[in-house]
Formats: sequence, structure tokens, C-alpha cells
Amino acid sequence: MPFGLSTGSFPMQVLLGVYLGLLTGVIPALVCFGFGFGFKYITGLTIPAFGVVVLGIAIAGINGGLMAFNDVTVVQSSNSIALVTALVVVLMGCFYAHARGDALGANLPKHFSLKRLRERTLSRDVVDLVGGIGQVRVPIVGAVGDMEGYPPLPETLRTEIAAVDWTFPADLPIAELERRFEERLRVEFDVADADVRIDERARATVVVAPPLSGVSKRVPRGERAVSVSALVPTGVARGDVVSLHTDVGDCTGTVVAAKSAEPDEADAEVSPTPAATDGGTAVEVPARTAAPVTTGGEGRITVATDRPSAETLVAASRGSVVVTARGTRREFELLSLLRRTGNRVRRLTLRADGPLDGTTLGDADVRDAYGVAVIALRHDGSWTVAPRGDTAVSGGDDCFVVGTREKLNAFAEAAA
Repeated sequence: MPFGLSTGSFPMQVLLGVYLGLLTGVIPALVCFGFGFGFKYITGLTIPAFGVVVLGIAIAGINGGLMAFNDVTVVQSSNSIALVTALVVVLMGCFYAHARGDALGANLPKHFSLKRLRERTLSRDVVDLVGGIGQVRVPIVGAVGDMEGYPPLPETLRTEIAAVDWTFPADLPIAELERRFEERLRVEFDVADADVRIDERARATVVVAPPLSGVSKRVPRGERAVSVSALVPTGVARGDVVSLHTDVGDCTGTVVAAKSAEPDEADAEVSPTPAATDGGTAVEVPARTAAPVTTGGEGRITVATDRPSAETLVAASRGSVVVTARGTRREFELLSLLRRTGNRVRRLTLRADGPLDGTTLGDADVRDAYGVAVIALRHDGSWTVAPRGDTAVSGGDDCFVVGTREKLNAFAEAAA
């Protein structure tokens, strides 16, 4: 033998024992890993390592398991050193595999769904830091596709959508980014439906169904749309609440279309005609599909209002527009302050079999148990802001929760 060693020497016997232990210990280690993981994952308890290890050594073919240390056929054989060394290697391998399986069973989430598997995140190199807050720019790649079952998109609308380049928070899962992108397409372009797929590089593939109607679709049930010539303020967009002051009376309504008189098609939304009620039915007004803002100056504005106010505005030849405030910046300042302190606000839907189902906020002890605070809850169809501890909670309720990102993720995993 090389180096003056023979197969009967002590070092060679030890090396032979290590080799045999590694060779024969693979299957026993896998069995110990499986027992440790399965028992912990299913029952939440740790199976005794001693019993699993004895089973692993028996599977390795060492007679008597741990009793092989006292077995005459083992300790007094010509290869006793190799056999005992192999026994020790298998023993240590089984112990380690059992410990790893037990740890994996304790940490692996017990609830899997396709939705959870879809919660991929963006690649880090596409995230931009603006003021310490991560943002991601999501452009549309490729052609905007037509949705099956709907007419094809007008080419002008297809071009406008293809030029979209929006920015979103970078800490959102890709599934949530896709939902927000779809919702923004529906709101800003008034399309009937949209389907968006975003990859890890923040590139969006879009399929869109064309709009089904114009202004009449955006008029709430029971109201009427009326178009009035007026001095239109700069920045008026669909959804703004305005007050119209005319020579025949005043009224308040919600903007469903607006157009400045300047021939700038990028800033004009519609070219409405003087439309009002017609036998109690809202008149259809042609509309473009995009929803930008006005550039100011002379123009026309179409508002949705109640029937008496609509009948008043029909007789008006001209009006003055006053935009009504719908909120202040305090809410945004509060959200910004929460983000600077490491907190986030997230909307969640509680699942039916979760720990909050059929209990109250006080009994669930959400703040102490999960480290988050429920600031609003919708139960039985109505929202409650700053709910008290005796507020009932059940599966399917929506809630706004504030906390750190890690705490929110843990709470969502457990309850949402």
C-alpha cells in the first residue's frame, strides 16, 4: 500500500469506516429527515430523536442498532474499527438529518395557494429610491392585445395605452401591481376590462377590451348628465365635484366629462353636445376613452346631478364652475409619517377559517398577538373607523391594518 499503510492499519480502518458510513448512511438520513419534518409539520410536536436514529441505523444494516456497540460480531471482528467508525458516521448523519427536518417542519408555512405562489416580487435592480421610498416604473412592452370575446380596440386608443409608463410602490407583490395597473387602465381609459401580466423586470403585457359606452355609463343611477358652457378651471378631471353657478340657478354635481376650447386634443376628453334629460333618461354623449385634465379657459363641462338640478341647468346658457374640495393633504401627511417611521398601511380580507373568524378584535388581541393595529373594518357591509375591542369580526370582512412590513406579512399569513 502507498505510504506504508495496509488495509489492516488503524488509519485505513478509520478511512474505510468513514467511507462505508457515508455510503450506507444516505437512505437512513433521508428517512430520519422525513420523520422529523413530517411529524413536526403535521402535529407541531418534535418526535424523539433517539427512536428515529435507532431506526436509521437499523436501516443501514447494522445489527442491533445502537446495541451494535456491544455486539460481539461487530466489536471483535477483523474490521471492527471500520464497522464502529461507520456506525458513528451513520449515527451523526441521522441526528443531523432529523434536526434539519424538524426545523424545516417548524418554519415551513402550512397554508399554500396559487395566490400565494403568485406573490412574486420585483428584481432589485429595477427599483428606484426616491426620498428613501422604493418606486418602480412599469412600461408596457409589445403590442396591446385585444381581449377575446370583445370587439378590437380602436387604433388611437391602442396607441394611447401602449404609451403608458406609470410608477408604483416597489414593495408590492407582483400580483398587487397587476391589479392596480388593471384598475388604473379601467379608470383612466374607461375600458370595459383589462388583463395585465408583469414580470420580475417590471415589464407589463396588456390585453384590453374597448369601452362599451360613453358618458351614460359613468352617470350614477337616478341622476342626469347636463352639459354647460363655462369658464373651465385648469386641471378639472372626471370625478371632481363642482358647483355650477348660472343665471337660472345653482347646483352641485360630479364631472363626467370636460373640454377646454383650445384645439389641444391631448387635453380634451370629450366633445359633448348640450345634453340633458329626455323623458327621464340620460342622453348619450360621445366621449373619448382617455380621462386627462382640462387646460383651462372657455369650454364645456358635463356634470351628473339630480333631476331637479338637471332641469334647472338645461335652461342655462352659461355658468361659472367652482371646484369643491374633496379632502386635505393631512391624510397624505399621515401616511408619509407612518412610512418614515417604518410602518405601512395595507388592506386585507380576513379568511373564513382564520384566527379572527367569529371573534372580536379584543378577544383576538390583534395588537399584542401580531404587533399591528386595525384602523378600519368593514363588517356586514358597513365600515367602522377606529373600531373598538368589542367589534365583531368574521371571515370575508375587509380591514385596513397598520404596522411594519414584517408584522403585516405575518398577520396576512395568519389571518388573511
